[in-house]
Amino acid sequence: MKVLAAMSGGVDSAVAAARAVAAGHEVIGVHLALSTNPATLRTGSRGCCSREDAGDARRVADMLGIPFYVWDFAERFREDVIDDFVASYAAGETPNPCLRCNEKIKFEALLERGIEMGYDAVATGHYARLAREVDADGATRTVLRRAVDEAKDQSYVLGVLTPEQLEHSMFPLGDSLKPDVRAEAEAAGFTVASKPDSHDICFIPSGDTQAFLGAKIGLRPGAMVDASTGEELGTHDGVHGFTIGQRKGLGLERPAPDGKPRYVTSIDAESGTVTVGGSEHLTVDGLVADRPYWLADDAIRETDCEVQVRAHGNVVPARLVRVDGAEGEEFHLDLGEPLRGVAPGQAAVIYLPDADHGDRVLGSATIRDTRSVAVSA
Repeated sequence: MKVLAAMSGGVDSAVAAARAVAAGHEVIGVHLALSTNPATLRTGSRGCCSREDAGDARRVADMLGIPFYVWDFAERFREDVIDDFVASYAAGETPNPCLRCNEKIKFEALLERGIEMGYDAVATGHYARLAREVDADGATRTVLRRAVDEAKDQSYVLGVLTPEQLEHSMFPLGDSLKPDVRAEAEAAGFTVASKPDSHDICFIPSGDTQAFLGAKIGLRPGAMVDASTGEELGTHDGVHGFTIGQRKGLGLERPAPDGKPRYVTSIDAESGTVTVGGSEHLTVDGLVADRPYWLADDAIRETDCEVQVRAHGNVVPARLVRVDGAEGEEFHLDLGEPLRGVAPGQAAVIYLPDADHGDRVLGSATIRDTRSVAVSA
């Protein structure tokens, strides 16, 4: 099989490429240039896509004896990931840029070009597993499951892939533990064996998201009000500086009357209002999500499941109902256990528990609204 190995310059993608070669596939390595100024996008374990990363990926490809290319997707990354990220925050949402990058860049733009060039699959260093399943009609499909390494599982950020994209994907690390991957890289002589994993938002290597957004969006003053009384407590410079559940950096001059911490409980981008209240206002027992991806038998319209709303967040039982809304299909989720601090813009990834084979991803959607326990009680 002809395989295009996406090589970020890190240890995971290096070992994934090596395993694809060892399996006998015809492999080329591709590093994605996602920044118009690559020299600025790595500070230690922060950031990615720097010249350092491209060089690390090239050295591994040379050791594996495979062709290596750098493909410039910087403009598409800016439009589909960075601009989307900024627009979402300006709208009072809390997006996950890693999902958007997987959706639009690594498994859309990259895969499209690879297939056009005659390649069969894209191999990445994501920790997730693929399996084959036969449905009630006898049709066979590729399904996405959690990785063996629960601490590194990345099925959440892959929940935006389509069934067609899964058919052309390879995740060679899905059955491995991260320490074993590093040991394998060291045994192969890869210099990236001890390279730290990148974290936070790759295109904000400083880690200062508020400063980044402020430079992009500018000042948009609004009011900060109390969730219980409606009293105006102060002003702010823009809703992009806040997210649901935020406790620090609220800029309030006086504490709550009961002395307890205040949290951001809702954001209205249209009016510029940021509402704050006690922790009891953060608990929700229902979600409405739109822009869905469904990876299971389409005949399933309602099912018991589990839902995860953050990349490494808690998983809770839920009842899913797929509903035809005014602007397309929606997921309505009644939670078996309440969640705290859920924000519009986050992804709700739906799992079917399976103790024998690893939880299976049924689909995902973008959270549009929540139902508060405090309000509904």
